[in-house]
Amino acid sequence: MTKLLMLTLIFVLVMLGVLGLAALLRPDPARQRLQALGAGGVQPRAPVGERLMRLIADLTRPISRLSMPEEGFEKSSIKLRFVHAGIRNPIAASAFFGLKTLLTLGLPLLGFALLAMSGEAPRGNSMMLLLLLLAAMGYYGPNLVLTRLVTLRQREIFEAFPDALDLMTVCMEAGLGTEAAMLRVADDMQLKSAALADEMRLVNLELRAGADRERALRNLAIRTGVEEVDSFVTMIGQAERFGTSIAASLRIHAEMLRTRRRQRAEEAAAKIALKLLFPLIFCIFPSLMVVLMGPAMIQIYRVLLPTMSGSN
Repeated sequence: MTKLLMLTLIFVLVMLGVLGLAALLRPDPARQRLQALGAGGVQPRAPVGERLMRLIADLTRPISRLSMPEEGFEKSSIKLRFVHAGIRNPIAASAFFGLKTLLTLGLPLLGFALLAMSGEAPRGNSMMLLLLLLAAMGYYGPNLVLTRLVTLRQREIFEAFPDALDLMTVCMEAGLGTEAAMLRVADDMQLKSAALADEMRLVNLELRAGADRERALRNLAIRTGVEEVDSFVTMIGQAERFGTSIAASLRIHAEMLRTRRRQRAEEAAAKIALKLLFPLIFCIFPSLMVVLMGPAMIQIYRVLLPTMSGSN
């Protein structure tokens, strides 16, 4: 009876996956018409990632509220983490919390089904501990993935930012303005750092829309969450306020950022010895001890122990 229930549960999960895939591939006539009107008659297809995110949000909307914070989280640090990760889709938060709830409830059920079908399922406290571990993995796993995405994006921006400032300095010394220089740097940095190029294009779009330069640059610092970008925004504001040369300030700031980048690389290299200490102690040294001391211990066991027992 238990195996029949498990097979039924797996069948339901597979059918939900098939239906979700069908909903993903099914075209939306209204959306296609709106996109065609915006694109001058051409009907572009939404990216697969966006369609998948929308599908997850639609399927998990009834259960997403189980893990979603209170009202007003859109203006909290949770929403800011999505911006730092480069996720600007308005349905990203709903899809995230829906997927989080689905994994929290689905992983224990799937694990229990697989263990029940294998016939070697643990019982009692062991089963409860395993299910709680799977639920914790489903609940905290999306948070770890989001944190990793934020870290990778911020590291990419930090490593490419000094080079972008060098290009911006050259453009401004050649006679371009701040907006034109940032747009040119965004085009040149597209291959090296797409994230930084997109952020600079957003700044240029805000300036074209009539936003104040200081506010647009401050939004750049908020979207990236990188300390070096925030110091760059502060430097630009001070240079404009006191009337100093922006190109000279950019050159000095770029040199400081390159020094900081080199120091971080040296710090990471200095930590390698400490990070290798634990693998050496717990993985490599025991193997070396077995290889080196193994023959000697065998000889002691074969020769010395019988001799000592005979003398007694």
